[in-house]
Amino acid sequence: MSSREMTEARPEPFDAVDVIRTKRDRGTLSPGQIDWVIDAYTRGVVAEEQMAALNMAILLNGMDRAEIARWTNAMIASGERMDFSGLSRPTADKHSTGGVGDKITLPLAPLVAVFGVAVPQLSGRGLGHTGGTLDKLESIPGWRAALTNAEMLAQLEEIGAVICQAGSGLAPADRKLYALRDVTGTVEAIPLIASSIMSKKIAEGTGSLVLDVKVGSGAFMKDLAQATELARTMVDLGTDAGVRTVALLTDMSTPLGLTAGNALEVRESVEVLAGGGPADVVELTVALAREMLAGAGVTGVDPGEALADGRAMDVWKRMIAAQGGDPDAELPFARETETVLATTDGVLVGLDALAVGVAAWRLGAGRARRSDPVQAGAGVELHVKPGAVVRAGEPLMTLHTDTPERFARAMEALSDAVVIAPEGSSPPHHRLVLDRIYAG
Repeated sequence: MSSREMTEARPEPFDAVDVIRTKRDRGTLSPGQIDWVIDAYTRGVVAEEQMAALNMAILLNGMDRAEIARWTNAMIASGERMDFSGLSRPTADKHSTGGVGDKITLPLAPLVAVFGVAVPQLSGRGLGHTGGTLDKLESIPGWRAALTNAEMLAQLEEIGAVICQAGSGLAPADRKLYALRDVTGTVEAIPLIASSIMSKKIAEGTGSLVLDVKVGSGAFMKDLAQATELARTMVDLGTDAGVRTVALLTDMSTPLGLTAGNALEVRESVEVLAGGGPADVVELTVALAREMLAGAGVTGVDPGEALADGRAMDVWKRMIAAQGGDPDAELPFARETETVLATTDGVLVGLDALAVGVAAWRLGAGRARRSDPVQAGAGVELHVKPGAVVRAGEPLMTLHTDTPERFARAMEALSDAVVIAPEGSSPPHHRLVLDRIYAG
């Protein structure tokens, strides 16, 4: 008898329609139902349309803490778990929910490694208006994202930091579920977002985790209350799984730093590692480093000093070289540029993050489908941030692309992005770190 026939012959302990009805009718899924439906969907026993219906029921009716924890554990159990217990260093990881100009991982990983903490940063590629860490690093000549587990462990032990792509064995149920949510209008379900992120992070095996949950126009979560609920849910999931977890809610109404685009953001990250760079990028890098170090048991140090004195830069160069990259190579430049000018005198009081992100995407820095290529040099370079006094005709931003026919659509995205008020006006005050969510 073939394995398929054996699968078909073995009776399933639950029925997909009964599971759907339970959640449709605002019931609580049992641990057995959850374990079965994730496993059966991964095996192909639960059909796509059935899981789509269950996802929609979860979106509409929610899940309690125990349900979400069990759902997350079932997704972890669908694949392998990494083990960093053999390292001589404690481990700390960071996850961002994604934003515009969010290059923080690049200076953060080597900065934390300076203090003897291993940072296994398994990252992804960009989709839509938010950039992907791997796309940014692949603009460095020779750098490679794919490492074996043995290579990753060796690099963590020797250098202390690695940024690479996650292996296909981590939470394979999540990849299948994510693709389904993307085409069925259920991406926004907080239990499914939280379990998607945390199943991968817990399976990665880190000892502590810091979550950067973005809030604002350029973020996935536009609303502070929703972002807070997501952060709390993820902190609870990490805590229940034995991972020391904390979340920072951070502002994403304006792009982080002065660049959005792959090579552009790498250049800016290197400026930060050299002790310079935009103040907001430095502030958030240091704030997240403090949280990561505290989670790993390292206190009484100032991560800002390691940016200023070059220690973080030394780790960066070693990390890039270990993955085949040339940290001193010239980064790609786009062949064409176009400048956006101020139309009037005044004070820049608004610069919409989503509009800048969409413009960078349309210029070639991002992708609409996972298979799309990206342009290493494409993106948006900002010359001013909110609060700056501007004069008519002065440059506000420069658009970069290899394909000049993209400029028109990028300019369309930016048509309402800039708000200039009369001189003497003040921009709305936006704190970069809005709140801290911790276990308890």
